[in-house]
Amino acid sequence: MAKSSKLLAVKRGKVLLVRRKRDRLWMFPGGRKRGRESAKNCLRREIREELPKLRLGKLELWKEVKAKNRFSGRKMSDAIFVAKRASGKLAIGDKKEIDRAAWRKPRGLRLTPTSRYIRDKVFPKRG
Repeated sequence: MAKSSKLLAVKRGKVLLVRRKRDRLWMFPGGRKRGRESAKNCLRREIREELPKLRLGKLELWKEVKAKNRFSGRKMSDAIFVAKRASGKLAIGDKKEIDRAAWRKPRGLRLTPTSRYIRDKVFPKRG
């Protein structure tokens, strides 16, 4: 079972990303599970905390990722959910952790390793 949950929301070729305050890296919204909470309930709670005015439609599990970062050796264990619909203002709820939220093109940003992995699977480089 995954330890964290992430949200993949796409609108007109842009993805919803939040920026971590401590290192200014962009990432897909989400966070770690607490206790016995399900992956989907974890994601809904994290979104309420991080982006309280965001409204999500139906969430569908896209993929569970268990991998090891080849650079840091850190293990990833994420349940990645796709939102069929996302609307509302991108107001920041947890200002200690994140300082920005935006709909951005998925390339050309400094992303966390997990978010890079997700981006590369969903939006492979054309070349």
